[in-house]
Amino acid sequence: MTDVWYVAYGSNMHRERLTCYLTGGTPEGAARPHPGARDPRPPRRAVPVEPAGEMYFAQESDLWGGGRAFYDPAARGVVWGRAYLMGAGQFADIAAQEMGRAPGRDLDLGGVLATGRDALGPGRYETLVHPGDLEGAPLLTFTAPWGLADADLNAPSEAYLRHLGRGLLEAGGRDTPAVAAYLAGRPGAAGRWSAEEVERLLR
Repeated sequence: MTDVWYVAYGSNMHRERLTCYLTGGTPEGAARPHPGARDPRPPRRAVPVEPAGEMYFAQESDLWGGGRAFYDPAARGVVWGRAYLMGAGQFADIAAQEMGRAPGRDLDLGGVLATGRDALGPGRYETLVHPGDLEGAPLLTFTAPWGLADADLNAPSEAYLRHLGRGLLEAGGRDTPAVAAYLAGRPGAAGRWSAEEVERLLR
């Protein structure tokens, strides 16, 4: 397999932030740099997607402070995401950096493509998910091994929310009030962030 769609549902929806995983560097508002991927070229395409499930904020990010975004494909709802068409090796290197591993090794995607889900380890982003296909190539992402019902919810930081919001606005089709309402309504953010507060961040 040469091409996959990487489905971003968190800060990697913002192309500027994703680029740091490909070329190396420190994203705005983050605490440390990323080494980058073996293949630093940008994704060939980016399209908005809406996989079934729920995005929520949980744990405490040592990169951003506040909660991280996770995806529960079994929860009821629809996730606003952004899919990037890229090489399988690029996806593997992005996943490795999210998993806290050194990039440079390809992933065995046989398990996730066969069953829709494959836990590579117990860590927070070590579970691969295959929510479908697009134009003949698989949609792939990664998340935690637990689901929303078992998550330790935590509100996201301002810097993190800005990346999510800017990514959704870049993807097109939605205005700032709609994006702000979506983010403020996700579990972990709901009750801690209002749509008006998120909208001010994005403006």
